[in-house]
Amino acid sequence: MSWMDIESDLFDDGNAAVTEAGSSNRPDKPFRKVDDEIAQLTNLRSGPPDRQRQLMPRKQQLPVSPVMMLAGREGNFSGRGRFSAADCCHMLSRYLPVNGPWLVDQTTSRAYVSQFSADGSLFVAGFQGSNIRIYDVDRGWKVQKNVLAKSLRWTVTDTSLSPDQRYLVYTSMSPIVHIVNVRSATTESRANVTEIHEGLDFISSDYRGYSFGIFSVKFSTDGRELVAGSSDDSIYVYDLEANKLSLRIVAHTDDVNTVTFADESGNLIYSGSDDNLCKVWDRRCFIAKDKPAGILMGHLEGITFLDSRGDGRYFISNGKDQTIKLWDIRKMSSNTSCNLGGLRNYEWDYRWMDYPPEARDLKHPCDQSVATYKGHSVLRTLIRCYFSPEYSTGQRYIYTGSHDSRVYIYDVISGTQVAVLKHHTSPVRDCSWHPNYPMLVSSSWDGDVVKWEFPGNGEAPSPNFKKRFQRQYYYSR
Repeated sequence: MSWMDIESDLFDDGNAAVTEAGSSNRPDKPFRKVDDEIAQLTNLRSGPPDRQRQLMPRKQQLPVSPVMMLAGREGNFSGRGRFSAADCCHMLSRYLPVNGPWLVDQTTSRAYVSQFSADGSLFVAGFQGSNIRIYDVDRGWKVQKNVLAKSLRWTVTDTSLSPDQRYLVYTSMSPIVHIVNVRSATTESRANVTEIHEGLDFISSDYRGYSFGIFSVKFSTDGRELVAGSSDDSIYVYDLEANKLSLRIVAHTDDVNTVTFADESGNLIYSGSDDNLCKVWDRRCFIAKDKPAGILMGHLEGITFLDSRGDGRYFISNGKDQTIKLWDIRKMSSNTSCNLGGLRNYEWDYRWMDYPPEARDLKHPCDQSVATYKGHSVLRTLIRCYFSPEYSTGQRYIYTGSHDSRVYIYDVISGTQVAVLKHHTSPVRDCSWHPNYPMLVSSSWDGDVVKWEFPGNGEAPSPNFKKRFQRQYYYSR
């Protein structure tokens, strides 16, 4: 049972939490509540009408039970005579995908990336040992295509499916992005043996440096462009229709670990770097070459991943300072003049060291974030975080993998940990929530890809599988 199924008399303040899948206890105090506007927007997407709340005297901050929701619909309390999208989200978001896990796949190679397609019919998992597997979710997770990556350097660093699900791009520690036809009849896709993996060259005409690697790649919503972040401190935009690189921005002073389009328009791009900064780029009004529209400060260490809320305003970032931060781009500044002084007076490398205890309570003096979420750990690799789906939860939650082998789910508004999923024995670098159903899939360096559901598929959860230990590396992007 998820935390919201506990009877309302257990809720003193609406902040009960699940700290392990299937168990509940009292949480710590919320880390920091978000501002009124994002709270209101979230509630509008995932909350019942006010008249339903009025039926719960002194308990209006608690979830409205399904019975009350059904009674309200029959009594037409909303004035619509039916459930709205927000009503449906309020019902569905009560049931978190915490049961299981059920095994999807088990390999001897570290899993680095794993994502559902936009409609949830496909699932893509990329492994360090050159394989990228595409599963048909609607056909019992059958492997639809097994891609053997071409010219792999170190690992598959990222993958992205086109919006029409025809093409998959994958990246490595190389400036060449490869593209594969997902809908071809070939199941075993071996580069230039059974299928052509076309290479898209991301080296610009003015580039004079050494070869670089790409950490992050995303399709635009219309499928016409790719945006990528690289180890040469740059952002690249590739025009797929013209089949050429259209833009290179020297965006940061260190590796650009993550980039994403802000919304459907494709005009705004968010980037995060090991220089600790998030930046916003507006392609409609470049004031000067390589000058961002704005800068957001708050992380004390490098940024591993960004996820946009899709509204061109809010996004989240995962940081090596062991926090997730929520941002509103209207709070961005035009420079980084904030003086950090001697705030960081310790030597630390996240690839093989634990985070210093003395750094955990440090605060950025010019923190522009809206809220901060803590509890998970970001070590050894570029661990990813996301908003929960809009359709089923109204983006009410934030979820993330963690170095401590778990998946953490936070409430956006209160900052409370509402669930922690424990199965893996190695870092969980990536995880993905199904866009329509209460199902979450986690993938780990232990080679396991498992799914968590509510209520489950009627089968017994996966037992503790015998783990295959892999050789440890220091360079663990």
